[in-house]
Formats: sequence, C-alpha cells, structure tokens
Amino acid sequence: MRIGLFFGSFNPIHIGHLVIADVMATHTDLDQVWFVVSPQNPFKSSRSLLHEFDRLKMVELAIADNYKLKAVDVEFHMPRPSYTADTLAYLYDKHPDHDFKLIIGEDNLVHFHKWKNYQSILDHYGLYVYPRPNVNKDKIQVSHENIRYISSPMLDISATFIRDAIKNQRSVRYLLHESVIGYIEQKKFYQ
Repeated sequence: MRIGLFFGSFNPIHIGHLVIADVMATHTDLDQVWFVVSPQNPFKSSRSLLHEFDRLKMVELAIADNYKLKAVDVEFHMPRPSYTADTLAYLYDKHPDHDFKLIIGEDNLVHFHKWKNYQSILDHYGLYVYPRPNVNKDKIQVSHENIRYISSPMLDISATFIRDAIKNQRSVRYLLHESVIGYIEQKKFYQ
C-alpha cells in the first residue's frame, strides 16, 4: 500500500487537518493517510501540549468513520524529540511492503533543507506538498523529482486560535469535529 504520513502535534486536531488528509486520501494515489501524532516536535515547545494519549484519542475520534485515515502512535515509543527521518526509517523497517510518502505544508518546504537527513527523505520516500497561505516561493531552497504538489483547499486554521477560543468560552463549532468538541468539554481541556 502507498501510505501518506501526516505528522503533527494535533493540539487539537481540527477541520483543516481533516480536509487535507481527506484530499490526500481521495484525490491522490495514496491508499491511506496515517496521522502520526508527535509527542514532541523538535521545533516547538512541549509546554502547551496536551498529553500525547489525549491528542491521539482526539485524532481517533475525529477519523473514526473514515477507513482511509488512521491514527498511529509510533513516535510515542521512540527517543525524543522525534525526527521525521528516524520515524520514516522505523516505519519502513516494520512495514517494508508499504510505500511511505511524507505529507507536508508548503510552509514547511521553506525550511525543509534544515530537517535531519532531508536529502534521504526526498530520495527514499518523497513529499506530497499541500498549499499554505503567505508562502514566499522564492525562499523554497529544495527541488527534487520526488516532490509532488497537490491541489487542495487552503485553510488557515490555527490550533492556537482554537485553544484561545475555548479558554475564552467562545464557539469552535465549525473548527473541530463534534466528537472532538465533546471530548474537550468532557476533559475540560484548554480552559
């Protein structure tokens, strides 16, 4: 199977993530999209993150009705901070029959040359890149035959905005899947 890997902290998973994953799963040659919940992004502070199991649970709730989407906790069992290149190598070792592709936003492509073993990622796996607003394409320093640009809606939804809205008791009704809203309310997250 050809698997698209969509890495993120998903703090929380929102409609923007779901739209991108669905486009990748239904408008490309990918058989499935796996949400790789990252316990700690090397470029972000872990201070504001919910526990990784709660973020995984929210992803599972949000995608429960879509067989083409899957939540994985592979990075929970790896050294931290987790690096995409290491996770890709681990997954390939465990699933040599799968063809893994990395799904990233165009904004990440600007700094991709700073990622650990970025050339190896390009050579052995490849990228499926979705558009992001306000990206200066002149600053993209990487080009490769294994980079594939995918047309998709450009949604600029911020998890920070969502967390702040919840904290201030504002509506997030159309920003999050209903089951995720229910879980957040039940656990009193982001308050």
